[in-house]
Amino acid sequence: MELIVLLGIMAFLYASVGHGGASGYLAVMALFAIAPPIMKQTALLLNLGVSLMSFIAFYRQGYFKWNLFWPFALGSIPFAFVGARIPLTDSTYKQILGACLFLAVIRMVVVLKEDSSQKLNLGVGILTGSAIGLLSGMIGIGGGIILSPLLLLFRWASLKEAAAVSALFIFVNSVSGLAGLKSWIPLDQSQMIYWLGASLLGGFLGARWGAAIASNTKVKWILALVLVIASLKLWFV
Repeated sequence: MELIVLLGIMAFLYASVGHGGASGYLAVMALFAIAPPIMKQTALLLNLGVSLMSFIAFYRQGYFKWNLFWPFALGSIPFAFVGARIPLTDSTYKQILGACLFLAVIRMVVVLKEDSSQKLNLGVGILTGSAIGLLSGMIGIGGGIILSPLLLLFRWASLKEAAAVSALFIFVNSVSGLAGLKSWIPLDQSQMIYWLGASLLGGFLGARWGAAIASNTKVKWILALVLVIASLKLWFV
């Protein structure tokens, strides 16, 4: 029951900022010592519904920019497929995932200026998307925790524009990553129904809340703490 509740909370928090929540799901599953192959597959599955709902919510508010999305997606989709097919040992997987969770923490605690004054270079967008897609496929995330801070750091998008672009980016990468999995591990269907239900409910509520209301600072710090604990567990336990 604790795992189901935490997955729902992660979906709510991540959807509110245009993310699918894979890094959060992975953090929670790491705390419950779930096997890495199951973690990767499950995180990508849960990502699909949550990121799609998040995209729809931000799209309806008029924040999505197609010309900002497609260069990143063009590079990322094929490389997410390739990355999913790269075999990693459990220890290597945990080390890389731990580093990515710290990236998510940095994204949450570092306040970047609201500014979308710079135009994206096409080549830079495709190359950046390719690198993010490869890493995303390898560890089972959609790549939003990497893309959104770059969009803000280089002033390619405002906060909610970045959320809208990242949400669809996460969805297409998750589809590509799932398609690229070399083998599909049978999951406990009765268990998966609850996990999917919790993530979809949390994602629906979080997406609606985040598209219209500013983020909650206290919640952000609590989430960051959970990710730090999970990172340390992956690295040292």
